[in-house]
Amino acid sequence: MFARYEDDTGESVVVRAARPEDYDAVAAFTEDTWSDRGGSDYIPDIYHDWIAEDDGETRQTFVVDLGSETPSAELGAIVQVVTLSPYEAWGQGLRVNPDYRGRGLAKAITRASFAFARDAGATVLRNMIFSWNVKSLGLARDTGYRPGIEFRWVNPVPDADATPESDAASLPAVFADDADPDAAWAFWSESDTRAELRGLTLDAEESWALSTLTRERLHDAADEGRLLVVGSGPTRGFAVRNRTYERESDEGDEETWAEYAVAAWAWRDEAAAEALLTAVARDAAGVDADRTRVLIPEGVQWVTDAARAKADIAEQPTFVMEADLT
Repeated sequence: MFARYEDDTGESVVVRAARPEDYDAVAAFTEDTWSDRGGSDYIPDIYHDWIAEDDGETRQTFVVDLGSETPSAELGAIVQVVTLSPYEAWGQGLRVNPDYRGRGLAKAITRASFAFARDAGATVLRNMIFSWNVKSLGLARDTGYRPGIEFRWVNPVPDADATPESDAASLPAVFADDADPDAAWAFWSESDTRAELRGLTLDAEESWALSTLTRERLHDAADEGRLLVVGSGPTRGFAVRNRTYERESDEGDEETWAEYAVAAWAWRDEAAAEALLTAVARDAAGVDADRTRVLIPEGVQWVTDAARAKADIAEQPTFVMEADLT
């Protein structure tokens, strides 16, 4: 048992570490989470991977156990907490069993999340919520999270022969094999993109999580051929390819995605945006990706720059919430 809390009805509930044996109970109350939007929840698909990776110190999956004896199969909620850096933690997959909503179980399991992250040394715990998910946004505020940042996904189509539609002679060069990580860091440190994102980009290890971008990560990306830098004297932007991964398409086929931690370009520099996103399309094709997802700040300037560069764009932004653990 991790902790015991009193729910909003005055009943005592237990928050404990999830077990492999909890799979059926968890799948039962999560599999239809997004049915009203024509999708399925990812929790049943990754549950066993989560449990296998839990170590009780840097990452842990929790459930709320409502049984008269613990452990039981009467589960009311689930969440996972992962540490991303010595001071940053990430909360993901918070779900509440519809049969037990209204009892404050989200508050109980979130309190446990905060305690675990704090014990692990984190001073901030963040999570990601789609902007259309109004109930989850309200729940996050009610359970102690505050507004963080917002971003938008853009999805340039992989194309080895991609060329800008604007006059190429007027566009800045993009460096790949000889990309300078220190130039990218200097640009990032003073950029409007960094200010809008408050230094956050997609995490290098944990999928669907954001953490603070470091100079070391840019050097690692350059060493591995994953860094794109726009311009020289002055630098006008950069992008970092995080990873590639396989994902099933809506038609049931396997697709390879190339994920970019961030694409950053100078404020009101449409030429840099077009050069960079075109280079991303070529880079993604170079790793045999079928699709891409690239993080950019939310805002009319950034989104319309991407639109002008003919990149596909997500219909809505995504929000990052954060809790101060100090």
